Amino acid sequence: MSSSEQRRRQNARLKYERQQKRREEARRRTRRITVIVASAVAVTAVVGVSAFVVADRFGDDEDKKKDTAASQSPEPTPEESESKAPEPPMTIDKKASYTMSLATSQGDIAFSMDAAKTPHTTNSFKALADKGYFDETKCHRLTTQGIFVLQCGDPKGDGTGGPGYNIPDENLTALGEAGADGTVTFPAGTVAMANTGQPGSGGSQFFLVYKDTKLPPTYTPFGTLDKESLKAVEKVGAAGVEGGMGDGAPKKAVEIEKATVKKD
Repeated sequence: MSSSEQRRRQNARLKYERQQKRREEARRRTRRITVIVASAVAVTAVVGVSAFVVADRFGDDEDKKKDTAASQSPEPTPEESESKAPEPPMTIDKKASYTMSLATSQGDIAFSMDAAKTPHTTNSFKALADKGYFDETKCHRLTTQGIFVLQCGDPKGDGTGGPGYNIPDENLTALGEAGADGTVTFPAGTVAMANTGQPGSGGSQFFLVYKDTKLPPTYTPFGTLDKESLKAVEKVGAAGVEGGMGDGAPKKAVEIEKATVKKD
């Protein structure tokens, strides 16, 4: 065999070996990428589960009730509650009491507000009511298990609406210190602000407590229903939720026809 032929074959063999080596390295890289991606997915899944577990912790004296209350906390959708504008200028008398009256499809509902304890909340509600913000809206959510509240104040009617600004938390110590379970009792008749779970994230959504309810002391209690108003909300609670669930739209639809706030 000529030397030129030998060199040709040797070069061909070396080229083949280099190709095989490159292919093997490519396969190794592919395997490494696959492992990395799989690991990332696993970590994401674990983090997601952990976040859910953290979010699912909520105060009550039984684990089952904790889970139920956590999934049914009076919170609007966070993305729609982020502050985008300043709250209304302070125009109320901070030393006075005010009454918010709601003419609804289930009767009149009224509650008192103490401006000395909740000036920002009272001022915001008066400003919103004065411009008809709550008129022709519905109380979109009723909860009958774990916590007992009727939630209102969302012009969209689906839990995602807000006024475009946030107001600070107020009066958080009014109901006492949290117990070992991290909650305080919101007595029947209490009116409090819904929030996203973050400090200072209240907007326009609020909830009416129609039966003693244990919640963390992170919701601004700013009003108290009168006796007749509490009875009206109790009737809505007794009728239950559409579809027989423990949380959702109330069977007795509550539409706010007109909202007014007046100084007592």
